[in-house]
Amino acid sequence: MKKATLLLAALFVVFTLAAQERETIWPKKKMPNRQEHQIAAMTNETSAKGFKADKHRIAYLDWYEAPADDVKNGGCMILISGGSYECCCDVGYIKKWNETFTKLGFQCVNFVYRTPRPVGLPIYQTAWEDGQRAVRMIRNEAEKRGFDPEKIGVISMSAGSHLALLLATSSQTPAYTPIDKLDSIPCHINWAIVNAPAYGTTDAEAGTPALRQGYGTDVKLSKVFKFDERTCPMSLHHGGRDIYAPQTSTLVYRELRRMKIPAELHLYADRGHAALGLERGIEFMRQMGFIAPLEKEEKLMDRYANDNHRASHSKSNVWPDGKMPDAQDKQCTPYIEWHMPKELKTKAIQIIYSGGSYQHNDPDGFEVAPARRYLNEKGMTVVTLKYRTPRPANGLSKHTTAWQDLQRTIKIVRKEAAERGLDPNRIGIMGSSAGGHLTLMGVTSSLHKSYLPVDDIDKLPCDVQWGIGIYPAYALTDGLESPNKSGGNDDSAILAPEFSFDLKTAPMLFIHGDSDGWAAMNSVKTWEKMLQMGVQCELHTLAKRNHCFQSSASPGTGSYTHLDRIWEFLTAKGFNK
Repeated sequence: MKKATLLLAALFVVFTLAAQERETIWPKKKMPNRQEHQIAAMTNETSAKGFKADKHRIAYLDWYEAPADDVKNGGCMILISGGSYECCCDVGYIKKWNETFTKLGFQCVNFVYRTPRPVGLPIYQTAWEDGQRAVRMIRNEAEKRGFDPEKIGVISMSAGSHLALLLATSSQTPAYTPIDKLDSIPCHINWAIVNAPAYGTTDAEAGTPALRQGYGTDVKLSKVFKFDERTCPMSLHHGGRDIYAPQTSTLVYRELRRMKIPAELHLYADRGHAALGLERGIEFMRQMGFIAPLEKEEKLMDRYANDNHRASHSKSNVWPDGKMPDAQDKQCTPYIEWHMPKELKTKAIQIIYSGGSYQHNDPDGFEVAPARRYLNEKGMTVVTLKYRTPRPANGLSKHTTAWQDLQRTIKIVRKEAAERGLDPNRIGIMGSSAGGHLTLMGVTSSLHKSYLPVDDIDKLPCDVQWGIGIYPAYALTDGLESPNKSGGNDDSAILAPEFSFDLKTAPMLFIHGDSDGWAAMNSVKTWEKMLQMGVQCELHTLAKRNHCFQSSASPGTGSYTHLDRIWEFLTAKGFNK
């Protein structure tokens, strides 16, 4: 016990010494709604020997050492711990965030608010009061500490993220009555990285985990978030199994889209309550120009220009002669190509095809070839598909013949897998734009036959184990034939009727540009539907990025690193073992 106490004391010393300066944010006897049971302290302080609560009643700022002059970028990051509004417990996150953002050139400051929850007030009230006052103080210190007063961001966790959302969306609503001249300074922030926000849906706003997991026609986003005219860009991060429902993040994202505020949404399959994807938040800040001006964009095809990691290549038609269903003279002949890696490191197989509005498709273009080369380099076999285009006539839906070609391709790949030393039960599909819509057909509707059998291959199933949808188009009813009229944001824009969401529906990775006319809500609403089914998927939207976001991208942004999301998803799900 004595050793443990000494260790805690040592940790306390290390943590406090990392901060250059501590400032309380309220003048004596001026703190609103003072309650005697509340303190302001991180848990490593409260657990240290000799802690005296009466000396820690007022919320404070811990200012950390300024960044080095050669990296200083004129910005400030406010660090906000979670702890259920009962304590400020995220000592480890605060340390990591400080180290990370100081190296990136930001002045960092840890904001410690009053806990535990106030009595007779909303659970967030005193923390919100502290938060607005803290932002005013930080803005007031900008010139002295060498940062831009309009370049202030926050990073947060859990209850701290609920507080961050209040600061980000509701700065025009006073949390307290002004007490001095400092309160004439604006309290808005300029961006937010929001991890696992708690209490954001109406089934959780009383301060509990989401009682109905954020579901139900009567479950909404809490009205405490005002989404006023100073609402800032955000990067929202949430685990798919978080008991503090990820729907908080999808609902906040939808409101930001309605307001045309750039935002990112990062949702992680099978992950619980945690701060996830710090690098995604940094990429968001790079894309928005908060760290430095964007670097010159580089073409994806130039970055993956050769087949150095491909060992063999073979090509074959999808259909036997005279057996192709709904054959039409104006359409191209569908074919597949096998691309085997030089060093096979997994028995899994990725099928890839392009978009093209169901009017054309290119298995050698930027939507296919770079991903094929990337996965071959990882040691994975890739099959590319050229499906029939342009769109079929005779009253058939735009995707009908392409869907037939995809189902047939999956069956061929399943048949040939074992012969090639691969696993017939580890097959994934990937497509972009119209190809993303086709992927949704393949993932959600494999129990629905798109054609009558033509030979023994058609006795095999055509379900897949995963799907990857890159900016899928045509997935919502406000954009069945064209860009989404409402951006997919309206509740009336629902999923397209052709998706069965049958019992073989597989998990998916979605990557989508936030500014895409074929709206990111195509991906978000599909993710929400699959979550309701119990299918854990991953999703990433990319701020300010349009359709074909990956064709050219700036280094250090999510558009530039998007192929890594594919490998990370396959690894997390165990598909590429």
